[in-house]
Amino acid sequence: MFFRRGARTLNEGHLLAVDVETTGLKPGRDQLVAIGWVPVTDRVIDLSGARDFLVAGAEVGDSATLHGVTDQDIARRGVALEEILEEFERALKERYLLAHFAQMETGFISHAFKRTRGVAWTFQPAEVVDTFALERRHMERMGTYPRGEDLRLARVRQRYGLPAYRNHNAVTDAIACAELYLALTAS
Repeated sequence: MFFRRGARTLNEGHLLAVDVETTGLKPGRDQLVAIGWVPVTDRVIDLSGARDFLVAGAEVGDSATLHGVTDQDIARRGVALEEILEEFERALKERYLLAHFAQMETGFISHAFKRTRGVAWTFQPAEVVDTFALERRHMERMGTYPRGEDLRLARVRQRYGLPAYRNHNAVTDAIACAELYLALTAS
């Protein structure tokens, strides 16, 4: 079933789990270092469609201690941001964006479009599925009010009995988010 949302047609049950690694929390001030994604189609994670990119020209500085990407990695494997965004657009076609704490992904991706094309990508709330928000609402309905680390991706996955992965790798975190989404929405 297709839904018309603004200028995009979305297919129910088709999502693109996305994660970004950055040098900080503020698009415009901080840099996009890596982006990874994996398609989810009708509750099946399609690992053959998983992609992972390092952004050419990003200067990681001290943020390397979090995500493990170094300036040397960027110099060796970095891909032009415009090329990454073209592939991202193709991957997102007719899909909802799925992320954990989606404002990071939507903010940095929108800013990347503005930087490369002069126009920010505007994500409509109805086009984004946020596992952070889903779990927060679930906890509140259960009478539990999350504090501090309670809503971190690894902590939420642990509560649902999902395996632990190394954090702060874009494609691994996208896969972890996709798995969490399936657990959160299981009937």
